[in-house]
Amino acid sequence: MLLIVGQGNPGQKYEANRHNVGFMAVDEIARRWNFSSERARFGSLAREGEIETPKGPQRALILKPQTFYNETGRAVGEAVKFFKLDAAADLVLFHDEIDLALGRFRMKAGGGAAGNNGVRSITAAVGASFRRARLGVGHPGDKDLVYGYVLADFHKVERPVVEEMLRACADAAPFLALGEDEKYQTEVMRLAPAAKVDPKKLARGEN
Repeated sequence: MLLIVGQGNPGQKYEANRHNVGFMAVDEIARRWNFSSERARFGSLAREGEIETPKGPQRALILKPQTFYNETGRAVGEAVKFFKLDAAADLVLFHDEIDLALGRFRMKAGGGAAGNNGVRSITAAVGASFRRARLGVGHPGDKDLVYGYVLADFHKVERPVVEEMLRACADAAPFLALGEDEKYQTEVMRLAPAAKVDPKKLARGEN
């Protein structure tokens, strides 16, 4: 079974934040592949389903931990232990990545947390070898602005780029389910080439 985890903060206050793009991605996967309704499980909102692939349907469980972003590992650790999963093969985390331009997407297996406390929390719970689906949200240009930036909503002019990336993540999911991460990354970026956001509109505050 594949465990697909979105990273974000629970509650309406945060739902459109850049930090919650991981939640957005797994919601789109669940919608695209007709997963079950959400129910409480492992300290998360959980949805079960199957992703159709050329090798047949692949069972998957989607989790949106309700423990807040920096404590994601608590919920993930419970689920990995319960299902006796191999974190390196069976766990995929979707999270925001400020070091990638808006709309860019990269897969990565293992490695450090790069300042992401949610990733650090999961590493503490299950080790660092899990697969990461990194969703580019861009950088504010100054490290002192990062906290406010990721906890702010996407600008209006950014949203079409984000929505295209999310749809691509869902449509390309058969590659993810088969463990073909390089092909998954290539297909996501083929389906959603990062569009340019007009910096003049952002500067005018058109959000």
